[in-house]
Amino acid sequence: MADNRSDVLPETTEVLIVGAGPTGLALACRLAQAGVSHVVVDSASEGVNSSRAAVLHPRTLEVLDAIGAADLLLREGRIITDFALRDRDETLLRLDFSQLPSLYQYSLILPQSRTEALLASVLAGFGKTVLRPWRAVSLDQDREGVTVRLAREQPAERRSEPDRLTTIRARYVLGCDGMHSRVREACDIAFLGSDYPESFVLADVRMSWSLPVTETQVFVSDGGVMVVAPLPGDQHRIVATLDPAPAHPTSEDIEELLRRRGPTRPAVVHDVVWGGHFRVHRRLAERYRLGRVLLAGDAAHVHSPAGGQGMNIGIQDAMALADHVIHALSTGASPSELDAYERERRPVAEAVLRLTDRLTRFALVRSPVFRLLRNRTVAALGKSARLRQRLALELSELAD
Repeated sequence: MADNRSDVLPETTEVLIVGAGPTGLALACRLAQAGVSHVVVDSASEGVNSSRAAVLHPRTLEVLDAIGAADLLLREGRIITDFALRDRDETLLRLDFSQLPSLYQYSLILPQSRTEALLASVLAGFGKTVLRPWRAVSLDQDREGVTVRLAREQPAERRSEPDRLTTIRARYVLGCDGMHSRVREACDIAFLGSDYPESFVLADVRMSWSLPVTETQVFVSDGGVMVVAPLPGDQHRIVATLDPAPAHPTSEDIEELLRRRGPTRPAVVHDVVWGGHFRVHRRLAERYRLGRVLLAGDAAHVHSPAGGQGMNIGIQDAMALADHVIHALSTGASPSELDAYERERRPVAEAVLRLTDRLTRFALVRSPVFRLLRNRTVAALGKSARLRQRLALELSELAD
């Protein structure tokens, strides 16, 4: 990956991007493509090496094509053309993405670590890199720009020494630093919402089982919800509600989940490549801009992983925000004109929060009576080709 530890930051830049996940990297690529002076910093000493988010939807591939990234991703990712909702062996609903109004008539499954690495390589092609490990400490803005104080953790051999501090002056600061955004907190922007009570287990595994490897399956059962998606390299991603969820799930843990919630023909899990647990939040920033500071991605919104929307709308935020900032810098527009970015993107986040919340609560129904009613209703609705197409548009983020 083209990231590096750096002791030296410039004193000034047009744009400072805080956070180098997929959102920050996509934003940096678009700014670099337009020739905008910018600096990207991240608090981690290196990019992620676990998969975390894994799905790229057609709309996201469309916007990434504009910076020359889509083809790189397609070379490594796994194409998924179908989505199936099941209750054990019963298929309640099946969606086909092959008729979507897009050049990309499929979802692409690729571990987040590879998505980040490939976006970093695109950024390197523009002659830029991520400066690490720098974390934002404080922001002080005025009419002309923002002064950001940054701290850099000392390397291991000098860990006893205090962090190195420096400042950088930018015309705009773009917070792409995730759910626990220091940029958002420094601006005292409220992060409104709540948490779901359920915990989730996540694991990438090598396994043998009977269902197709060209579709993503969501299982709803009396035990909870479980998602199974094929990954490149003959792996599968498993995400499921489990309380308490183990921090380091084993092959036996995942086999038991599949036995209880998956098809009756048992799966054999050969090994767990990576695993962990997490809780799901449903939150939205009260505002996306304060003066010359703007938020994107998980710094602005977080929600249930249902539908695999999170990384996708973060990348789409990034591309929209980059274009608004490029316009503001080229025309000398006032920062208030960047409110157009919030008017464009915040309703998208609100809609995704509503959709993923409905999907999550729908999947987590435990009552046998309501489960039976849910299954019969979905099966009946799934007979409508028009409804299936509408759902496919919603999940692929191509709906108007």
